[in-house]
Amino acid sequence: MSSLVTKEAPDFTAQAVMADNSIEELKLSSYRGNYVILYFYPLDFTFVCPSEIIAFDKALDKFREKNAEVIGVSVDSEYTHFAWKNTAIEKGGIGNIRYPLVADLNKNIARDYGVLHDSSVALRGLFLIDREGIIRHAVVNDLGLGRNVDEALRMLDALQYTEKYGEVCPANWKEGEKGMKPTAEGVAEYLAKHV
Repeated sequence: MSSLVTKEAPDFTAQAVMADNSIEELKLSSYRGNYVILYFYPLDFTFVCPSEIIAFDKALDKFREKNAEVIGVSVDSEYTHFAWKNTAIEKGGIGNIRYPLVADLNKNIARDYGVLHDSSVALRGLFLIDREGIIRHAVVNDLGLGRNVDEALRMLDALQYTEKYGEVCPANWKEGEKGMKPTAEGVAEYLAKHV
């Protein structure tokens, strides 16, 4: 699998169930000017997937405070997404989440992002796309391994920090911490203080 990081995010237009439960055409490039967390999950009405979808929804206000939108994608139809959203959490549904779920029934979006598994479902891929439509971070998990939403937020913070200050973010960097200058002296200074 070749990496899409530093490349323009493959654009797509597809049907999606929106926050208000309407079914509309969603075009990824219409989100330019915002950061986007684009994530793939295997299937509706499964096990790990609802835990992630609901976790992203619970963190949605934090993403939006940082000018980021969240979009979920699976190989299900928009009608299956709609049914799952309109099934109570206590009955195996996801409830009324507040961000779009994209239908990738023909699997072209998953294929374009390199996450299609065995020509059947998407692996748990997550792509952080900047305001210009460039992928700046990607992570792909196997089917049984749920993602960490806090890590997605941390990576968004790191990208915004590097854009604002021109510094780089070392291992385990968190919002509010200093980065380091991308020079030999900057690295040495940082390591002297933190190692």
